[in-house]
Amino acid sequence: MSHGTLYIVSAPSGAGKTSLVRALLERLDDIQVSVSHTTRAMRSGEADGINYHFVDEATFKRMIERGDFFEHAQVFDNHYGTSRPAVQALLAAGTDVILEIDWQGARQVREQMSGVVSVFILPPSREALRERLSSRGTDDASVIDRRMRDAISEMSHFDEYDYVVVNDDFEEALAQLTGLVIAERSRLERVRERQGPLIQALLSRIEGVE
Repeated sequence: MSHGTLYIVSAPSGAGKTSLVRALLERLDDIQVSVSHTTRAMRSGEADGINYHFVDEATFKRMIERGDFFEHAQVFDNHYGTSRPAVQALLAAGTDVILEIDWQGARQVREQMSGVVSVFILPPSREALRERLSSRGTDDASVIDRRMRDAISEMSHFDEYDYVVVNDDFEEALAQLTGLVIAERSRLERVRERQGPLIQALLSRIEGVE
């Protein structure tokens, strides 16, 4: 059975990562986003198992103790983590899996698993990033300034990734992201794994023909 590829996609807030990944899933088959576990409260419009797996702190702690997470982190008062068994089950079924995590989580995953393909999404400029953060209309200037500082810190780790996509023109960035996934599926070792019977049939000797 073919084995899926694990992708990590990271970006600063406001770079358009979520929109790009959502559009990518509409273009390609056999690829999913891993649904993280979190201890934060469910918000209006969210659904358990779709946006997150919502669990209490005791359950989250037990999962850490069992080694159930590829990576986990605390953000303010809430915990977030990527389920190892869930991701491994999808990969074993031949499905490519995307983890939308930050650079710290990416480091944790790469330490535990080989063959991971990582992508960093950059905004076209600081000015564009600030404009995107401000356009949400939900944060005051001090919050925007903090988010900008966090974004700059996050972006400083772009060179730890295999691919970098600059999201200036959305359709162009989406084409790049789609193209790199298609290219990864065409790597020799993955073609051998996914198309083994075809290759064997193509290369087998025809009876009576030297």
